[in-house]
Amino acid sequence: MSAEGTEPGSGSGPGPGPEPGPLCPEHGQALSWFCGSERRPVCAACTGLDGRCRGHRIRRAEERAEELRNKIVDQCERLQLQSAGISKYMADVLPGKNQRAVSMASAARELVIQRLSLVRSLCESEEQRLLEQVHGEEERAHQSILTQRVHWAEALQKLDTIRTGLVGMLTHLDDLQLIQKEQEIFERTEEAEGILDPQESEMLNFNEKCTRSPLLTQLWATAVLGSLSGTEDIRIDERTVSPFLQLSDDRKTLTFSTKKSKPCADGPERFDHWPNALAATSFQDGLHAWIVNVQNSCAYKVGVASGHLPRKGSGSDCRLGHNAFSWVFSRYDQEFRFSHNGQHEPLGLLRGPAQLGVLLDLQARELLFYEPASGTVLYTYHGAFPGPVFPVFAVADQTISVIR
Repeated sequence: MSAEGTEPGSGSGPGPGPEPGPLCPEHGQALSWFCGSERRPVCAACTGLDGRCRGHRIRRAEERAEELRNKIVDQCERLQLQSAGISKYMADVLPGKNQRAVSMASAARELVIQRLSLVRSLCESEEQRLLEQVHGEEERAHQSILTQRVHWAEALQKLDTIRTGLVGMLTHLDDLQLIQKEQEIFERTEEAEGILDPQESEMLNFNEKCTRSPLLTQLWATAVLGSLSGTEDIRIDERTVSPFLQLSDDRKTLTFSTKKSKPCADGPERFDHWPNALAATSFQDGLHAWIVNVQNSCAYKVGVASGHLPRKGSGSDCRLGHNAFSWVFSRYDQEFRFSHNGQHEPLGLLRGPAQLGVLLDLQARELLFYEPASGTVLYTYHGAFPGPVFPVFAVADQTISVIR
């Protein structure tokens, strides 16, 4: 047996403690010792040769109690110091923090108001400028139409005069008189032939380009992506997926494979050569927006395509951007371009976007590609989209995913 403090005797055992207290339930003796192994008070008999605590770490109960008192005193001192620290923090630090928070919140409000005021002022100026341009273009077209109306009214009057004169000659002149009027007939006919038929002229049309504004386009794109993003549930139609692509279970991710995937039904909807796929949803009117994660791929195409896009064969009629049925933003390595109907417009991008936003405004006949992270408009296409169009995808490296 090892003991901490005085070792109890092996014969008569240790004497009783200074004050009577609870007794050992096993031996009926005072609990004047502490067993460090079992962490409980014990009597002298428990610590003896035949006791259950023989060989345990034994010390007097009052020594253990004194040790605990000292620990409590130390803890109380620490608590007092901690309380003093908390009181000082509450008295000195928190008021300053609160004052700084109020000050910074006020400055933040002023900053928000200032910036929004500047944006509002800029928007109002841009609105005024664009409306003036619209009004000016309307006046120009109106004046061109009025000028044409006057011109063709005069031409009609002149033609009517010539025709009346010729009819008069035909009905009132005899053969000799008609022959004598041959030169006059020739001159009138030549004069009539000098009046050309009306030709289509862009000068008579309202030029919609007067409403185009990089600032307005960027603000509009940001607002549309912020308000519409997530409202379109774009999922890929598995019936259209090329055999060189693998479609995820949620039908949002396409992964390119150099070898054809497992055999699948080769229906009329499936692209059998180019690594293309169409979404299951089509759009015929309205405003639509979706975002594609393209950061893992160096070869992809994203855009829209008509349902009339051919699916079979390796010709350009099935290749996205090489026909009249598809409008796509494409990347191949570090080359970026917009493609439609075989026309490829290079885009001077210094880096590839991690995400590509697509905005389709069918009423305005506008397709816009946008980088959500920077708020940059990458390209805008203006033109008609015949019939319903589908979001379309192609990938020839790694994966792309519709994220919302």
